[in-house]
Amino acid sequence: MYKRIALTGLLGFLTGTAVFAQEEAPVQVQKSANAKVTNLAPTPPMGWNSWNTFQTRIDEKLLRDMVDTYVASGMRDAGYQYFTLDDGWMSMERDKNGQLEADPKKFPSGMKAFADYVHSKGLKFGIYNCAGDRTCAGYPGTRGHEYEDARLYASWGVDFLKYDWCNTDSLNAREAYITMARALQATGRPVLFSLCEWGNHQPWLWANGVGEMYRATGDITANFDKDKHMGTWTALSVLTIVDKQPAIRQFNGPNHWNDPDMLEVGNGMSPTEDKAHFTMWCILSAPLVAGNDLRKMSEQTKSILTNKELVAIDQDKLGIAAYRSSAVNGLETWIKPLSNGKWAVCFLNRSDKPQALNHVWAQNALNDSFSKRGADFTQSTYKLHDVWAKKDVGTTKKAFRQTIPAHDVVLLTLTK
Repeated sequence: MYKRIALTGLLGFLTGTAVFAQEEAPVQVQKSANAKVTNLAPTPPMGWNSWNTFQTRIDEKLLRDMVDTYVASGMRDAGYQYFTLDDGWMSMERDKNGQLEADPKKFPSGMKAFADYVHSKGLKFGIYNCAGDRTCAGYPGTRGHEYEDARLYASWGVDFLKYDWCNTDSLNAREAYITMARALQATGRPVLFSLCEWGNHQPWLWANGVGEMYRATGDITANFDKDKHMGTWTALSVLTIVDKQPAIRQFNGPNHWNDPDMLEVGNGMSPTEDKAHFTMWCILSAPLVAGNDLRKMSEQTKSILTNKELVAIDQDKLGIAAYRSSAVNGLETWIKPLSNGKWAVCFLNRSDKPQALNHVWAQNALNDSFSKRGADFTQSTYKLHDVWAKKDVGTTKKAFRQTIPAHDVVLLTLTK
């Protein structure tokens, strides 16, 4: 999606945690001021969104087929709940009364009928709009129509709103999102609110209590380690996005999730890159929003997206994002505290060649100052389970040795 990537707010993001520590207070101030306590997302939201594959080329028949495949493929049973239409669902202008309307050519049955179809399949229905005068693709935005648009969404049965940030001119991001949050609340319908201003205004500092998830970066592209320049803006690779997460992990948790953007699994990266991409989103406790063509999904893509052990790690009730404990020659170690005293340990090979891992547990104690948890392997022994291989692989008494292919991961869970 076309984005005008503003410089406002990026300096603090790039300079790290010192800035965050100084500005942590507004989180609580805003949460109290808005008083939005709904518990709509105690764990990271999971779903599917139309943008990555279809952009504005959507219509009712295609999407009904996608809903059917969503269910038949096992995505719903794996925990994915939301089916979200991104930009391009509406007519190019509001009607004579100033109301949004679904494009009658794309949705001849109307949006209420489509939402009812989504609900009939045991799914929740999501929709898109933008805080500016126009959406990123040039359709009518919500600026000045927040309350009437919210009432319209509620009448259709919308459960999720993705709210973008194009064509906003001099709007204040925090106030614009607060206004829309209050408009949604005023309908009386629980609507999960997804803020999408690309992290330019540091939403992790103020969006807790405004929305349940908020984009922490610019748009993703289906490249593992190379950004894609789009003329006036840059789409970010998987690894570029991953590198932005450690500085904001302390702002992640139940009902306020850092959103590193939608998944590109199944959209052209290699199988190992898809696996690594999905793994990193799961250990970061990120929202899992698939963006592939479900009708053409390979068995390998399906096995990645519906891996129950990975999904369980993402959905762990603590909601604590992983931290990066080491990085040597492109081989990184990421640690995620889990509930019940467990840990997830991910070895990421971000280099373009295989890496030999020799991890001596006794020399690598775990110590997370954020969760105030640790593990000293000279004092305690943990069982090791390889999540992708789906087998136990010994204990922390012995070094863990394995060669990791380029752009791949090994993910272990540790149980005392």
